[in-house]
Amino acid sequence: MDAPVDDERLTTALQRLVTGVLLVAAAVVLGILVTVEADVDLDDWWNGVVSLFAPLDPVALVLNFLGGGWFATFVIPLGGAAALWALRRPWGALFVLVASAASAAGVQVLKAVFGRARPEDMIVVSDHGSFPSGHTANAATIAVVAVVLFPRVWVAVVGGAWVFVMAFSRTQVHAHWFSDTVGGALVGAGMALVVAAALTTRVDRERRHLSSVG
Repeated sequence: MDAPVDDERLTTALQRLVTGVLLVAAAVVLGILVTVEADVDLDDWWNGVVSLFAPLDPVALVLNFLGGGWFATFVIPLGGAAALWALRRPWGALFVLVASAASAAGVQVLKAVFGRARPEDMIVVSDHGSFPSGHTANAATIAVVAVVLFPRVWVAVVGGAWVFVMAFSRTQVHAHWFSDTVGGALVGAGMALVVAAALTTRVDRERRHLSSVG
Protein backbone atom coordinates (compact mmCIF):
# COMPACT_ATOMS: atom_id res chain seq x y z
CA MET A 1 0.00 0.00 0.00
CA ASP A 2 1.26 3.47 -0.88
CA ALA A 3 2.69 5.10 2.27
CA PRO A 4 1.43 8.63 1.42
CA VAL A 5 -2.09 7.24 1.10
CA ASP A 6 -1.80 5.55 4.51
CA ASP A 7 -0.53 8.79 6.03
CA GLU A 8 -3.45 10.66 4.50
CA ARG A 9 -5.93 8.19 5.95
CA LEU A 10 -4.34 8.42 9.38
CA THR A 11 -4.52 12.21 9.28
CA THR A 12 -8.15 12.06 8.18
CA ALA A 13 -9.01 9.60 10.93
CA LEU A 14 -7.37 11.77 13.60
CA GLN A 15 -9.13 14.89 12.32
CA ARG A 16 -12.47 13.11 12.42
CA LEU A 17 -11.83 11.76 15.90
CA VAL A 18 -10.78 15.10 17.36
CA THR A 19 -13.63 16.96 15.67
CA GLY A 20 -16.17 14.36 16.76
CA VAL A 21 -15.03 14.40 20.38
CA LEU A 22 -15.08 18.21 20.43
CA LEU A 23 -18.62 18.29 19.01
CA VAL A 24 -19.91 15.83 21.60
CA ALA A 25 -18.10 17.76 24.35
CA ALA A 26 -19.73 20.97 23.11
CA ALA A 27 -23.13 19.27 23.34
CA VAL A 28 -22.41 18.26 26.94
CA VAL A 29 -21.36 21.80 27.84
CA LEU A 30 -24.48 23.20 26.19
CA GLY A 31 -26.60 20.71 28.11
CA ILE A 32 -25.05 21.84 31.38
CA LEU A 33 -25.66 25.50 30.54
CA VAL A 34 -29.32 25.09 29.62
CA THR A 35 -29.91 22.88 32.64
CA VAL A 36 -28.36 25.34 35.07
CA GLU A 37 -30.15 28.26 33.40
CA ALA A 38 -33.69 26.90 33.24
CA ASP A 39 -35.10 29.91 31.37
CA VAL A 40 -33.07 30.59 28.24
CA ASP A 41 -34.14 33.82 26.56
CA LEU A 42 -33.31 32.61 23.04
CA ASP A 43 -35.33 29.43 23.55
CA ASP A 44 -38.36 31.34 24.85
CA TRP A 45 -38.14 33.86 22.01
CA TRP A 46 -37.82 31.22 19.29
CA ASN A 47 -40.65 29.14 20.74
CA GLY A 48 -42.87 32.14 20.20
CA VAL A 49 -41.57 32.93 16.72
CA VAL A 50 -42.25 29.46 15.31
CA SER A 51 -45.91 29.87 16.21
CA LEU A 52 -46.09 32.25 13.25
CA PHE A 53 -45.41 29.29 10.95
CA ALA A 54 -48.50 27.29 11.95
CA PRO A 55 -49.41 26.55 8.29
CA LEU A 56 -46.27 24.39 8.17
CA ASP A 57 -47.52 22.10 10.92
CA PRO A 58 -48.55 19.29 8.50
CA VAL A 59 -45.02 19.19 7.07
CA ALA A 60 -43.54 19.20 10.56
CA LEU A 61 -45.78 16.30 11.54
CA VAL A 62 -44.54 14.26 8.55
CA LEU A 63 -40.94 15.00 9.60
CA ASN A 64 -41.88 14.00 13.14
CA PHE A 65 -42.61 10.52 11.79
CA LEU A 66 -39.65 10.31 9.39
CA GLY A 67 -37.06 11.54 11.86
CA GLY A 68 -37.83 9.47 14.93
CA GLY A 69 -39.50 6.42 16.41
CA TRP A 70 -39.31 3.02 14.78
CA PHE A 71 -38.93 4.47 11.30
CA ALA A 72 -35.74 6.40 12.02
CA THR A 73 -34.42 3.82 14.47
CA PHE A 74 -34.81 0.75 12.28
CA VAL A 75 -36.07 1.42 8.74
CA ILE A 76 -33.63 4.16 7.74
CA PRO A 77 -30.40 2.58 9.08
CA LEU A 78 -31.31 -0.94 7.96
CA GLY A 79 -32.51 0.33 4.59
CA GLY A 80 -29.36 2.37 4.09
CA ALA A 81 -27.17 -0.55 5.11
CA ALA A 82 -29.02 -2.89 2.76
CA ALA A 83 -28.60 -0.45 -0.13
CA LEU A 84 -24.87 -0.13 0.51
CA TRP A 85 -24.50 -3.88 0.79
CA ALA A 86 -26.21 -4.23 -2.59
CA LEU A 87 -23.71 -1.70 -3.96
CA ARG A 88 -20.88 -3.94 -2.69
CA ARG A 89 -19.96 -1.60 0.13
CA PRO A 90 -20.17 -3.79 3.27
CA TRP A 91 -17.91 -1.51 5.31
CA GLY A 92 -20.13 1.39 4.36
CA ALA A 93 -23.14 -0.62 5.50
CA LEU A 94 -21.44 -1.31 8.84
CA PHE A 95 -20.64 2.38 9.17
CA VAL A 96 -24.31 3.29 8.77
CA LEU A 97 -25.44 0.81 11.42
CA VAL A 98 -22.74 1.61 14.00
CA ALA A 99 -23.03 5.40 13.54
CA SER A 100 -26.82 5.27 13.90
CA ALA A 101 -26.59 3.13 17.04
CA ALA A 102 -23.86 5.31 18.57
CA SER A 103 -25.81 8.49 17.89
CA ALA A 104 -29.01 7.05 19.39
CA ALA A 105 -27.13 5.84 22.46
CA GLY A 106 -25.45 9.21 22.94
CA VAL A 107 -28.79 11.01 22.74
CA GLN A 108 -30.44 8.71 25.27
CA VAL A 109 -27.57 9.04 27.73
CA LEU A 110 -27.71 12.83 27.60
CA LYS A 111 -31.51 12.84 27.88
CA ALA A 112 -31.22 10.74 31.04
CA VAL A 113 -28.44 12.89 32.47
CA PHE A 114 -30.05 16.27 31.91
CA GLY A 115 -33.77 15.40 32.07
CA ARG A 116 -34.78 18.75 30.63
CA ALA A 117 -38.50 19.49 30.44
CA ARG A 118 -40.06 19.92 27.01
CA PRO A 119 -42.09 22.98 25.99
CA GLU A 120 -45.56 22.93 27.51
CA ASP A 121 -47.26 23.62 24.16
CA MET A 122 -45.94 20.46 22.46
CA ILE A 123 -48.38 19.12 19.83
CA VAL A 124 -46.85 15.65 19.36
CA VAL A 125 -46.29 12.70 21.66
CA SER A 126 -42.67 12.34 22.77
CA ASP A 127 -40.65 10.63 25.46
CA HIS A 128 -39.16 12.37 28.49
CA GLY A 129 -36.06 14.47 28.06
CA SER A 130 -35.95 17.48 25.79
CA PHE A 131 -32.18 17.84 25.50
CA PRO A 132 -30.85 16.89 23.02
CA SER A 133 -33.21 16.45 20.08
CA GLY A 134 -33.06 12.87 18.85
CA HIS A 135 -34.66 13.74 15.53
CA THR A 136 -32.04 16.39 14.82
CA ALA A 137 -29.28 14.03 15.94
CA ASN A 138 -30.56 11.40 13.51
CA ALA A 139 -30.57 13.95 10.70
CA ALA A 140 -27.02 15.10 11.51
CA THR A 141 -25.80 11.50 11.65
CA ILE A 142 -27.31 10.77 8.24
CA ALA A 143 -25.74 13.92 6.81
CA VAL A 144 -22.24 13.11 8.10
CA VAL A 145 -22.45 9.47 7.03
CA ALA A 146 -23.56 10.52 3.56
CA VAL A 147 -20.67 12.98 3.17
CA VAL A 148 -18.12 10.43 4.38
CA LEU A 149 -19.39 7.75 2.00
CA PHE A 150 -20.07 10.10 -0.93
CA PRO A 151 -17.74 13.09 -0.56
CA ARG A 152 -19.41 15.57 -2.89
CA VAL A 153 -20.30 19.23 -2.34
CA TRP A 154 -23.93 18.68 -3.28
CA VAL A 155 -24.20 15.84 -0.77
CA ALA A 156 -22.95 18.18 1.97
CA VAL A 157 -25.40 20.89 0.91
CA VAL A 158 -28.36 18.50 0.88
CA GLY A 159 -27.27 17.01 4.20
CA GLY A 160 -26.97 20.42 5.81
CA ALA A 161 -30.40 21.40 4.51
CA TRP A 162 -31.88 18.17 5.91
CA VAL A 163 -30.47 18.92 9.37
CA PHE A 164 -31.81 22.49 9.26
CA VAL A 165 -35.29 21.43 8.14
CA MET A 166 -35.49 18.71 10.78
CA ALA A 167 -34.29 21.06 13.52
CA PHE A 168 -36.83 23.68 12.51
CA SER A 169 -39.63 21.11 12.44
CA ARG A 170 -38.86 20.01 16.00
CA THR A 171 -39.36 23.52 17.29
CA GLN A 172 -42.33 23.99 14.97
CA VAL A 173 -44.25 21.24 16.76
CA HIS A 174 -42.91 22.56 20.10
CA ALA A 175 -41.33 19.20 20.90
CA HIS A 176 -37.99 20.89 21.58
CA TRP A 177 -36.38 24.15 22.50
CA PHE A 178 -34.02 25.73 19.97
CA SER A 179 -30.97 24.79 22.05
CA ASP A 180 -32.14 21.15 22.06
CA THR A 181 -31.83 21.03 18.29
CA VAL A 182 -28.35 22.54 18.42
CA GLY A 183 -27.36 19.90 20.97
CA GLY A 184 -28.85 17.18 18.81
CA ALA A 185 -26.93 18.31 15.75
CA LEU A 186 -23.70 18.36 17.76
CA VAL A 187 -24.23 14.87 19.18
CA GLY A 188 -25.36 13.31 15.91
CA ALA A 189 -22.51 14.76 13.88
CA GLY A 190 -19.96 14.13 16.63
CA MET A 191 -20.81 10.48 17.15
CA ALA A 192 -20.86 9.84 13.40
CA LEU A 193 -17.40 11.38 13.07
CA VAL A 194 -16.02 9.29 15.92
CA VAL A 195 -17.28 6.12 14.24
CA ALA A 196 -15.99 7.39 10.88
CA ALA A 197 -12.55 7.81 12.45
CA ALA A 198 -12.50 4.17 13.51
CA LEU A 199 -13.55 2.97 10.04
CA THR A 200 -11.67 5.49 7.90
CA THR A 201 -9.19 3.02 6.39
CA ARG A 202 -11.75 0.34 5.54
CA VAL A 203 -14.36 2.73 4.17
CA ASP A 204 -11.82 4.69 2.11
CA ARG A 205 -10.23 1.56 0.64
CA GLU A 206 -13.67 0.25 -0.28
CA ARG A 207 -14.67 3.51 -1.96
CA ARG A 208 -11.41 3.83 -3.90
CA HIS A 209 -11.54 0.19 -5.01
CA LEU A 210 -15.06 0.51 -6.36
CA SER A 211 -14.15 3.76 -8.10
CA SER A 212 -11.19 2.12 -9.79
CA VAL A 213 -13.17 -0.87 -11.06
CA GLY A 214 -16.33 1.07 -11.83
